[in-house]
Amino acid sequence: GGRCRSAAAGGRACKGLRGLIQSPGFLQTLLAFALVIGPLVFLHELGHYLAGRLFGVKADEFSIGFGRELFGITDKRGTRWKFSLLPLGGFVKFAGDMDPSSRSDPDWLLLPAEERAQTFQAKPLWQRAIIVAAGPFTNFLIALVILAGFAVAFGELRTSAVVGQVEPGSPAQVAGLAPGDRITGLGGRPVDSFQDMVRFVQIRAGERVTIDYERRGTPRSTVAVIGTRVEKDRFGNIVRLGRLGIATDPRNARFEPVSPIAAPGVALRKIGDIVGMMGEVVGQIVMGKRPVSELGGPLQIAKVSGEQFALGLSSFVFFIALVSLNLAVVNLLPVPVLDGGHLLFYAIEAVRRRPVDSRVMEWAFRGGLAAVLALMLMVTFNDIGSFGLWS
Repeated sequence: GGRCRSAAAGGRACKGLRGLIQSPGFLQTLLAFALVIGPLVFLHELGHYLAGRLFGVKADEFSIGFGRELFGITDKRGTRWKFSLLPLGGFVKFAGDMDPSSRSDPDWLLLPAEERAQTFQAKPLWQRAIIVAAGPFTNFLIALVILAGFAVAFGELRTSAVVGQVEPGSPAQVAGLAPGDRITGLGGRPVDSFQDMVRFVQIRAGERVTIDYERRGTPRSTVAVIGTRVEKDRFGNIVRLGRLGIATDPRNARFEPVSPIAAPGVALRKIGDIVGMMGEVVGQIVMGKRPVSELGGPLQIAKVSGEQFALGLSSFVFFIALVSLNLAVVNLLPVPVLDGGHLLFYAIEAVRRRPVDSRVMEWAFRGGLAAVLALMLMVTFNDIGSFGLWS
């Protein structure tokens, strides 16, 4: 701030640096992070809460955040609505739960009959499953509504998989592709549009792939090594993306209007594409094809929140949809203490016709908690490293 006002030359230099890297300020980043995480966590937990109320389950606590309570109120139903010290999540503690992880309190059977009937554990298996699944479902619904709104507002981009231009010296030219070729498959997967091709190539820099295509109606096949394109955005973030060196013909690209009735279908296809790419990237990390350092945590989400907020409303709202979708997918992982872990135990209970042994549940929850904490520690180290602290 003040240093850039000292001299004319210095002022011009600082102005030039701002033109290169325009990172949002700390307060703007903090505000953006709160606007992303706060409502999404609240709506996720509200999904659990409303499903519980639907089936007559009493909620003892509804918390945004974990740890010590900062402030809150108790409603007429006896539910404590509160904000807690660590705002990186939240929980609904139903009657009969021992703690926020929804482990059963062994004493719930000792409650008077009227109170026992309002506990989570007293409900049929299918009702418990719906209550648990309601949180991630709410996050999916949020993403669906946002993406459907974008489809109605901006239409749907449709481009054919016909090669318009081939960059000289690119992997596509080396592989023998030429303008007018229609790409029909990549790596054994069918390609219906140029967007399909972009999604496939972006996350496979350096991989050797088979390209199926048609030239003047004749099926052909070739092999290419996907190149790497390094991009740096206005915030200084460096991204490495796969590239073939193919451009579409603008005459083959068009935006088509989307009606409100068709919008949910368009949004579902978009969600399928996003979740598919997420799964493939995580799989690449597990297989060692991508560095673990690419996994980001709360600090990285906060940083990107501020950046998308600075880019404008549409970018910020789209980012909220992506984070909501991520919350849904992560919570559905079959890890004890997460919603997916509970659903896994309910599936086992449905097959065995009896609940999983309490000692097995106890150790599973301990292991799941340790795994989640270890992952949080790792991604936090990644986040700090991405800010250049380790260097």
